[in-house]
Order: sequence, then structure tokens, then C-alpha cells
Amino acid sequence: MHKERVAIFIDGSNFYYSTAKKGKKVKFNKLANELVGDRELVNVYYYGAPLDIKTDAKKYWAHHRFLNMLKEIPKFKVILCNLKKIKSGGDFVYIVKGDDVKLSNNLLMGAVDDLYDTAIVVSGDEDFVDSIKIVRERYKKKVENAYFSRSSSSNLRKACDSTINLNKILKRFVDEE
Repeated sequence: MHKERVAIFIDGSNFYYSTAKKGKKVKFNKLANELVGDRELVNVYYYGAPLDIKTDAKKYWAHHRFLNMLKEIPKFKVILCNLKKIKSGGDFVYIVKGDDVKLSNNLLMGAVDDLYDTAIVVSGDEDFVDSIKIVRERYKKKVENAYFSRSSSSNLRKACDSTINLNKILKRFVDEE
């Protein structure tokens, strides 16, 4: 009998606002090991967008180094999306575009191609509910939701087979600085 194969799908911007923006430094290899446990890790997909170098070159290069560090971790795949600049009042805000669609597509195609037995969606965004239902019902895959309490949709948690509250295990994969 083979080990249960697990793929992890990380919604980068959702994750960032729950960790890095609050000064927490995540050890992504430890996070993956914590989520997978004694099962077999197939891949970790991290969805994000490169920052705008014209807005803040220092932040751009720091983020660039971060993405390159992720790419160096075995079985990690960084999926780049677009960063859209939108005028809001007198300021500009940046929104990551395409990340939800790419995550959903990889989740669905991974099920279609039988690349995993269990998917772990690391997000609080309920936009993934329909894709999760298809993966569970049509392809008989298990889906777990790893989430942070403050950024989590109850609809997303309910759509999954099980949930992991990351706030409860944060110390196991974060360096408090």
C-alpha cells in the first residue's frame, strides 16, 4: 500500500497578511512538514506576484529574494501572478490578480491527473469552494483547509474534509523576531 500523497496550495497574499505583515518569519519547509506529517509530500505551490520595482526598489528586491528562497526548497513551485495597480482616492493600491484562478486550476488538474490523494489549501478565501467541491465529489480526493482564524471563511472550512487552525501550530513553523 502506498503512502498518502499530499499537495499543498498556498494563497500567498492571504498567507502574507496573516504572517509576514505581522512580523512573523515563516520557515516554509517546516510548515510543509507540519502539514504533511507522515504522509508523502508531492509538491507545494505558492501563488504570488512580483512587487512593483518603481514603487519601492528595496521591497521589490527583498520580495525577489524571498521568492528565490522558496524556489530553492525541494518540491516548492512558485506560481507568479499579476500585480495590478489601482487608483483608490488619492493613493494607489496593488491587487494580486489571477492567483485564485491559477490555484483552482492546479487543484482541479492535479485531481484530474491523479497527482495527489489529499490537497491542503492554505487560505481563508471562499473563492475556492466550488473547485474543492468538484475535487471531492467527482475525483474523490480529500481536501484539508489550513487557515488563520482572522482571515478564514467558514464556507471554505465547511467545504473541506478537515481543517487545520494555523494559529494553534504557529510556533512550530515561525521564528518569532
